[in-house]
Amino acid sequence: MANVKWIEDLFAAWQPFDEEKVFSFHTPDFAFEDVARGTVIRGHEAFRVFVKELFSGFPDAKWELLSSFESGDRACVEHIMTGTHKGDLPGLPATGKAISIRMAEVYELKDGKISKASEYYDGMTMLQQLGMLPPAPQG
Repeated sequence: MANVKWIEDLFAAWQPFDEEKVFSFHTPDFAFEDVARGTVIRGHEAFRVFVKELFSGFPDAKWELLSSFESGDRACVEHIMTGTHKGDLPGLPATGKAISIRMAEVYELKDGKISKASEYYDGMTMLQQLGMLPPAPQG
């Protein structure tokens, strides 16, 4: 695994969540794009609201870093998010079910900080794991 130390430090700051430390890795005008949901949020305050919603829905959320690399003004990570859906999310009432979702993020870097993060994951698989869609056919 070709890890970049600062990415390992960023992931460590999420577990347990250290808001000040996590935000120190991002520019003040940071943008977060959730590709599966088709949303973009900008700035620390909007990201703070997003994170609060995430942890209210998945209070035991954890991220396992699988791989990462940096090249020029870009960095990429592959990770797995796990958690139990114990609280309501916008449009998703709590199910009490666990998820394990493989994700990828592409970071755009400016002056050594993340100016934009685009997050990719399979939203259909997440909804299947939450019991909101039928399971994928097997065999």
